[in-house]
Amino acid sequence: MKQLVRVGTTYIPVSDVQKASIWYQEKLNAKLNYQDEDKAIVDLAHQSIFLVGSLEGESSNFQDRYQNKRFSLTFEVDGISDLNELRDHLLHQGVVTGEIEDRGNNGLNFVFSDPDGNLFDVWSELSPKFKKAFKV
Repeated sequence: MKQLVRVGTTYIPVSDVQKASIWYQEKLNAKLNYQDEDKAIVDLAHQSIFLVGSLEGESSNFQDRYQNKRFSLTFEVDGISDLNELRDHLLHQGVVTGEIEDRGNNGLNFVFSDPDGNLFDVWSELSPKFKKAFKV
């Protein structure tokens, strides 16, 4: 049976496409591929991210059964030192960034948000298949 191979595109709701596009480029080093008044397409973490103009207050977050606000996307970095360096960089850039957490599995995590309140997780453990494929 054929299987899904990878996630190619993620759609993120934003209130202002222009401002979001600049933020993702400046804060996360995303590369802009396309932009119009309704969307911007950026490359980030080997994936296309569509920043889609949405109604005020929309986000990619959700509440779990315990009413905790959750993120829908986890980025990976290569090790705890990279995790610390990225977090320090984001904090220096004025990005709202949570504390580093030990969630009881391998590695450490932290959460950050974009100006529209979309939450993203960062994990210190880079996938072995990714490391091998991209020789990281």
